Amino acid sequence: MIAEMVAALPAAPIVVPLVTAILLLAGPRPRAQRLLGLAGSVVSLAAAAALVAATRRGEVLPIQAGGWPAPYGITLVADALAALMVLIASLIGLVALLYTIGARRDDRFVHAGWQFLLAGINWAFLTGDIFNLYVAYEVMLVASYFLLTHGTSRAQAREAFTYVAINLVASMFFLFAVALTYSATGTLNMAHLAERVPAAPVAPVRAAAVLFFLAFGIKAAVFPLFFWLPHAYAIPRAGIAAFFGGLLTKVGVYSLFRVFTVVFPGQLDGVLLWVAAGTMLLGVLGALAQDDIRRILSFHIISQVGYMVMGLGLASQLGVAGGLFYVLHHIVVKSGLILVGGAIEETHRTGRLDRLGGLARTNGPLALVFLLCALSLAGVPPMSGFFAKLLLIRAGLEAGQPWIVAVSVLVSVLTLLSMLKIYSGAFWGAGSPPRAPARLVAPAAALAAITLLVGLGAQGLYGLASTAAGHLTAPAAYVSTVLRK
Repeated sequence: MIAEMVAALPAAPIVVPLVTAILLLAGPRPRAQRLLGLAGSVVSLAAAAALVAATRRGEVLPIQAGGWPAPYGITLVADALAALMVLIASLIGLVALLYTIGARRDDRFVHAGWQFLLAGINWAFLTGDIFNLYVAYEVMLVASYFLLTHGTSRAQAREAFTYVAINLVASMFFLFAVALTYSATGTLNMAHLAERVPAAPVAPVRAAAVLFFLAFGIKAAVFPLFFWLPHAYAIPRAGIAAFFGGLLTKVGVYSLFRVFTVVFPGQLDGVLLWVAAGTMLLGVLGALAQDDIRRILSFHIISQVGYMVMGLGLASQLGVAGGLFYVLHHIVVKSGLILVGGAIEETHRTGRLDRLGGLARTNGPLALVFLLCALSLAGVPPMSGFFAKLLLIRAGLEAGQPWIVAVSVLVSVLTLLSMLKIYSGAFWGAGSPPRAPARLVAPAAALAAITLLVGLGAQGLYGLASTAAGHLTAPAAYVSTVLRK
């Protein structure tokens, strides 16, 4: 019985939010909507935690839908990386939902869209074949566009159309890449592709790799494909923005890590380091030029993605582990910062720094939460960001790439300056602004506590990230388990 439950675990983080969303669309009363939405999120988080426990020593748990053996059927695979990503997604989904409920910005449509989006995100992390990764992206796109525009003005809804248009372009690149891959290899199962790509014709494989990079690069907002992000993420309410900002670009980053290690290893390693450098630098410079909290944080999403791509581009197990550590750290920290900005916006009706001031005087807890998250983002010890950057610096030096290490250190300094800009503009200075309600501060405080605890116990998360990196850089165990060889 226990073995059967463990075997079915990889499907739970997808099935639970999907069933919850369908029940929410049936139209329960508002109180029941909130309870059902929260219950679905809690159960998804519990299932994700069970997956991490089941895969923490390197186990790989595949499910073959309908009993069709791989590579012929639909495959779900939970390894250490997928389990960690599902856990962090479920955590942020729950915390951001608590903030949205506290801000009184929820209704049954928001709750249903929330669960559909969580299901799509988890599906992307758990799928074992590239075509179903495309399907998961489309589920995410529909749900995210609904949440992006729900409750906005007609003008904002029109502006959000750019988000859809750019993502449709990415979907087109994705489909072309899928077609080329299948024509060259005769399969789309990622474990099977790991065996067949080395023997496939070079030209279509390289073309497919470039198209996959364009598709995932747009989703991840890497240089020079990031132009859509700051504007799109300035539209939704803070709870939804935290859900988006913490997770959506990281699905693109996850796809880059999975596909360019297991399926196309070594195809773009040199290019990825230059992409990482451009993403880090232009993102942080864009942040320094802004005077609105939400837009500063949006540009920092771009900048920090550069660190993650740096880990992938270094192509060593340490580099990949550092990149994954950075992904997990950043999801928590960035969501916390966006929720802090949301608490300020809800209380003061603005996020512009020239209209704020004195928040530290009347909002001490909020100021502390901001400082903890901001210092972690900048990489100040003992926060989680320090250890994430330390791993990448060490990996860069060991790989003989001191120039990318120098760029990463420079961007860390500029990141700290931009965080000080927010603190001096919003929390310092004259004024006695009203106090933000505890229900808006508590979700961000929970994430700030997590980033501090991760920093104090960094060895534990590094062990999990290193196990995940091992599956990516040496995928033989992943391949043999999925294909049951």
